[in-house]
Amino acid sequence: MSELSNPSSLIEPLYRMPAHFGPTPGPRQGPDGGPFDWSDQPKRTLIVARFLSEESALQRLLPSGFIVDGEPVVTVEIQYWTALAWLAGRGYNTLSLKLPVSYHGRQRRWTGHFLAVIWENMPDAIISGREELGYNKLYAEIPEPRVLDGCHHYSAHWFGNSFMTLELSALTDAPLESAPRVPGDGILHHKYVPRTGCRGQADADYVTLTPSVGGKTRFLRCKTAEVKLRFLTTTWQQLPTLHHIVNALAAVPILESRGGLWAQSVGARDLSDQMIVD
Repeated sequence: MSELSNPSSLIEPLYRMPAHFGPTPGPRQGPDGGPFDWSDQPKRTLIVARFLSEESALQRLLPSGFIVDGEPVVTVEIQYWTALAWLAGRGYNTLSLKLPVSYHGRQRRWTGHFLAVIWENMPDAIISGREELGYNKLYAEIPEPRVLDGCHHYSAHWFGNSFMTLELSALTDAPLESAPRVPGDGILHHKYVPRTGCRGQADADYVTLTPSVGGKTRFLRCKTAEVKLRFLTTTWQQLPTLHHIVNALAAVPILESRGGLWAQSVGARDLSDQMIVD
């Protein structure tokens, strides 16, 4: 398990609601106020599926100021985090969808992936990521995979209602250079926080960036795979707060599979370098 480092007296404390209880422990702040050392973060398993779609379909998913940049290839990722120091050795799982974009800020053009949505099965990670980083995080049940006859079956649910299935098969060892890398300037996000009592107004409405540089990830194993991916059309009764998102993703055409990856790594970073884009 990673250890705490740096005395809290050298770092500005982080607060989240309820702030009146004092600084809030989380991924970027330990119980003594200092950061965690993520350089040897224990094993993370990453599953990636990519597919070619239509540019117009992806453009409809993007906020104002973003355009599809390059080939309209959608990237879906599932991650299994283990033995996280900030959770006192616990872990959690995520499901995310990324789109290749450029964003024209006031002073320059930014390129990379837009993180359209990320589901997680740990509310503490969701709250800290939404409030501190501007990640578009939501809750879902993301169980461990079911493995049978060489096929890995993944799924995501909300109160037992499945809305995504992913199957990996024909896994083949690949060089570590095949492991996914963050493109361009990094991962872009649209942070939006509504203003209390003022419908249609926002306390925060801007773009944030997770820079592509500065990571400590070291890949240990990598395999290529064939993939079958589906987002399942759903009803309001099944997913009352998510159906509009899931149905929008289910409507994105899958023109051609671009294959999948299964990888394991160690090391990470706490994303303290997250920044607001001009």
